[in-house]
Amino acid sequence: MTGREILHKMKEKVGLSSSADSGKGKSKMSRNITHGFHLVKAKSHHDMEDYVVAQFKEVDDNELGLFAIFDGHLSHFIPDYLRSHLFDTILKEPNFWTEPENAMRRAYRITDTKILEKAGDLGRGGSTAVTAILINCQKLVVANVGDSRVVMCKNGVAKQLSVDHEPSTEREDIENRGGFVSTFPGDVPRVDGQLAVARAFGDKNLKEHLSSEPDVAMEMIDDDTDCIILASDGLWKVMSNQEAVDTIKNIKDARSAAKRLTEEALNRRSSDDISCVVVKFQ
Repeated sequence: MTGREILHKMKEKVGLSSSADSGKGKSKMSRNITHGFHLVKAKSHHDMEDYVVAQFKEVDDNELGLFAIFDGHLSHFIPDYLRSHLFDTILKEPNFWTEPENAMRRAYRITDTKILEKAGDLGRGGSTAVTAILINCQKLVVANVGDSRVVMCKNGVAKQLSVDHEPSTEREDIENRGGFVSTFPGDVPRVDGQLAVARAFGDKNLKEHLSSEPDVAMEMIDDDTDCIILASDGLWKVMSNQEAVDTIKNIKDARSAAKRLTEEALNRRSSDDISCVVVKFQ
């Protein structure tokens, strides 16, 4: 057993990579803001490849809500690495407090470079990512690569804040890098016939044809903000943005809301790992 396999087994024992995992927390700055998460492993023979961050963190006189979904493919080591390192890299950027959007872009690039340099240890495969940072309960900054998604609900209406990076919509960029998009085998467009997302961390063997540049967005939190949902594509493959917010509109507890979404995805026959974070503002 390799060192990284031993480390993974240790994390499994303390509940960091189980077939069903959940938790919750709340802001110290605003007693109305709470978060909850829930994960369910797919009925497959591979290890759980979804990893979650959901926590409030005090930094000097500020409070940050740190929320993320990392959905690995052919790897659980790379999403685990992202969970452990990406937010630290973002917060170490000297311009984080003045230009958080640019800080997130730079941190994504730095982190992907480090993952590629560590390919010998981390192995093959890669990971999508969607990250959301809530700054002092007022400003939400989100970034993503791949097809994990963040959706905001205001006055009962869903608004997608992330961008699904699909090979079919980024075909021109992929071809300009020397790659191709093919639906063979199967019927899903894939980069070089292999990967069903156009942007990701890692994937060293495909990196010449992939991007790890995130889409970044910023939203202000106001009295009309109901919640945000972060989830892997195991949820979004079977549920629209509006269906997701409607499913939990009457559930006040954030962890219960996250669990309800994963249960509904399973009821709709989702066959992928499902991970979900819900942040409630009311």
